[in-house]
Amino acid sequence: MGLQSEKVVVVGAGVGGLVAALELAARGLAVTVVERAAAPGGKMRELAIGDARIDGGPTVFTMRWVFEELFASVGASLTEHLSLQPVEILARHAWSERERFDLFADRAQSADAIAAFAGRAEARRYLAFCDRARSIYHTLKGPFLCSPRGNPLTLVQNVGLGRIGELRGISPFSNLWSALGEHFHDPRLRQLFGRYSTYCGSSPFHSPATLMLIAHVEQDGVWLVEGGMHRLARAIAALAEAKGAAFRYEAEAREVVLERGRVAGVKLACGDYIPADAVVMNADVAALAAGLFGRAVARAAPPVAPAARSLSAVTWALLAPTEGFPLVRHNVFFSHDYPAEFDDIFTHSRLPRAPTIYVCAQDRGDDEATAGDGNPERLLCLVNAPPFADRKPIGQAEISECERQTFMMLEQCGLRIHRSPQTTVLTTPAEFNRLFPATGGALYGRASHGWRASFQRPGARTRIPGLYLAGGSAHPGAGVPMAALSGRLATESLTADLASTNRLSRMAISGGISTR
Repeated sequence: MGLQSEKVVVVGAGVGGLVAALELAARGLAVTVVERAAAPGGKMRELAIGDARIDGGPTVFTMRWVFEELFASVGASLTEHLSLQPVEILARHAWSERERFDLFADRAQSADAIAAFAGRAEARRYLAFCDRARSIYHTLKGPFLCSPRGNPLTLVQNVGLGRIGELRGISPFSNLWSALGEHFHDPRLRQLFGRYSTYCGSSPFHSPATLMLIAHVEQDGVWLVEGGMHRLARAIAALAEAKGAAFRYEAEAREVVLERGRVAGVKLACGDYIPADAVVMNADVAALAAGLFGRAVARAAPPVAPAARSLSAVTWALLAPTEGFPLVRHNVFFSHDYPAEFDDIFTHSRLPRAPTIYVCAQDRGDDEATAGDGNPERLLCLVNAPPFADRKPIGQAEISECERQTFMMLEQCGLRIHRSPQTTVLTTPAEFNRLFPATGGALYGRASHGWRASFQRPGARTRIPGLYLAGGSAHPGAGVPMAALSGRLATESLTADLASTNRLSRMAISGGISTR
């Protein structure tokens, strides 16, 4: 009996689940993907306003090598399925109408820009920061990001005694904000690079300095996906179908069924039952631990305490004309009191009174002249929010005040958005909690607060035979490429375990008795 006879159900068509489905189908397994939404993507969702389609989730494509390796592993080419364009301007940043700064993919160009913005000494410190970020990334890429989840001891073993000195350089016991103070004396630059912690839903005041590696990830390349980020999800899903995977949309998994202590199948809300030799769970681990897939499998993942949750968000997807501020694709408008913003969210469980705002102008690239001619353009505006919608819902008055503050601050920085209710889609933490139950609206799983957080995310294998985890709430972490890596790790674990089980079965048939 080979792997080709094994049946696998993937619960959830987020990026991690899609990647697992693709690789498992390419290896000949019978794969069925069940997804409660009407389309693939999970958090990489697409919102419709009239005929316009707007990315309502992740908007930044990085770590291209992850997807090149994925497509190559199944005999395909990334560029045959997606059109990608590199960006020169990583983001345009503003603190007021007069304070603007562009960060570039080219570090020499960024250093020159920093010298003009904050002085040559600050530019030299920036280059040292880049070296440190690159070193952290290369230290952790193979031994941690691309390896099964372990503990500090296994990380040391994976890195190797010959490189043990590099581990001291990843600065796990320093918080990001303090470490950035060693490199940047200008508070605006410290704030700018501190924002990278929010990429995994965390506060720069509580995250380890290790997250500086995200700066190198962006310098290594940011691309625009023609048609939007949702196209990536559709491309992986289409390739998985071509390899034999079956997709059932608007099909909600209700229970993972066990027999004799191991996975036997999945019951759907509609009453259907799908037998399975293994299940890849691409839902937030909080939903699994809360028993939303049955009490029998709730012990497969540790519960995530509300205090350990990552950020949620309030987003406005807009189709609206703009004027004033010269938008590029990625734009950040900073609060003048950064500590207060995270204190509001994580300490007081309220929307920030003075939020930092991200604006993705999805019809623009590096050249601001590509849009903004008075015609409506596609925008996603986002502010960070507390992840407690299931415990302390945010009232309409608080949301309205946050909206007023957000768009007033944009106007103070020179950006006027002529919006109307008919062409606006508002998403609050309560809606994110509905879309991703048991999370309170948290979008990144567990927050990366403290040095232990990276080791507290569950790995692909669970304590229940035949049940595996993938997605941004599992190892190695949040973000599109990291979720994709989790799917690949789930594939490797699952196929290795099935192959081992098949060998033991053959030994039992031929020899009478087998033991692990």
